[in-house]
Amino acid sequence: MASTPQSNQGVPSPLADIRIADFSRVLAGPLCSMMLADYGAEVIKIEGPAGDDTRAWIPPVAADGTGTYFASVNRNKKSVIADLTSDDGLSYARELVAGCDVVIENFRPGVMAKFGLDYQTVAKDRPDIVYCSISGFGTGAGADLPGYDLLVQALGGLMSITGFPEGEPSKVGVALVDVLAGQNAIAGILMALRVRDATGAGQQVQVSLLSSLLAALVNQGAAMLATGNSPARLGNAHPSIAPYETFRTGGGTLAVAVGNDRQFAALASALGLPGLAEQAKFLTNERRVGSRAGLRAVLEGAFLADTASQWQRKLLAVGVPAGKVNTVGEAFELADSLGLEPSIVVTDPATGRESQQLASPIRLSAAAPSYRQVPPALGEHQGSTFALEFPATSVKGS
Repeated sequence: MASTPQSNQGVPSPLADIRIADFSRVLAGPLCSMMLADYGAEVIKIEGPAGDDTRAWIPPVAADGTGTYFASVNRNKKSVIADLTSDDGLSYARELVAGCDVVIENFRPGVMAKFGLDYQTVAKDRPDIVYCSISGFGTGAGADLPGYDLLVQALGGLMSITGFPEGEPSKVGVALVDVLAGQNAIAGILMALRVRDATGAGQQVQVSLLSSLLAALVNQGAAMLATGNSPARLGNAHPSIAPYETFRTGGGTLAVAVGNDRQFAALASALGLPGLAEQAKFLTNERRVGSRAGLRAVLEGAFLADTASQWQRKLLAVGVPAGKVNTVGEAFELADSLGLEPSIVVTDPATGRESQQLASPIRLSAAAPSYRQVPPALGEHQGSTFALEFPATSVKGS
């Protein structure tokens, strides 16, 4: 059975009675299972003989030689090797699945069915199983398309609205679609477990990268549906608000997010342009959006008089949302200074190995995340007996 991690309030972690067979690799699935593990779920990471692809995605590497990509989404897990192309490996994988509450996989549609590990087959013996499948483009006509984040950003329209009008379409600086899909998978799994708590019945959760991206386009997607016109790249500007973008300053780049007329008047006053907010073409947000180019020229000329850090201080003091563009390192320093504790050090109780990790972003008032294990070495937990009995919550079907 899984151990029962305790929160810092002394109550069991919310998912302490949940065991997960995790066949996923790379980012979306591993992120999902790690975030569930942070709140107590026992996650068995089932890898092929070569291991998760991201084990080889180096540099950079951490002090212990582990690739930072792999380490970023694989703490709190136990790694075992199961070669699904061999009879012994497949038998072992099936045994692991039989002892779990949740299965997560992100193979191309049809791969798990080839091994008799698909939802329909597993559910025959385990009608209470919650089975999460993450695909790139769904199980229909897009089943054979490779589900890489870059490809989905391109085909899903995100690159067409990212970047400056005079430049090329650009990807986001992190695999954002994988992150979105992973978080959607978490929500789907938790909802399915909630239904199982009430009815005893499991179900399949299906999440695709493309659907996750399209849903995340929110206002941009809604604008296209309402008008039939696809949005264009605006650089760092906003299609419906002005000024809501970045500006060069006398030192560094400043982000300014003016959301209403009062804030715009305060901005104009702080810049030494008190009459700007009364000009007819800038009087309302709608007019400012229509006069964006002229407004930008006036504002950027004024911003050159001081540094981004100084403008941040001055504008925040008068209620104008503004901040300099930080490096990643500066962003962590900011979060630390605000008491958000964005990083933690996980120490392996058995080996003493340490791993610097991003902290869970989720905070519950009655339970805390539990950081129990560093990202595992390939096959580190081979031979463990954790999957030889059914979790207490499971009911084996006929």
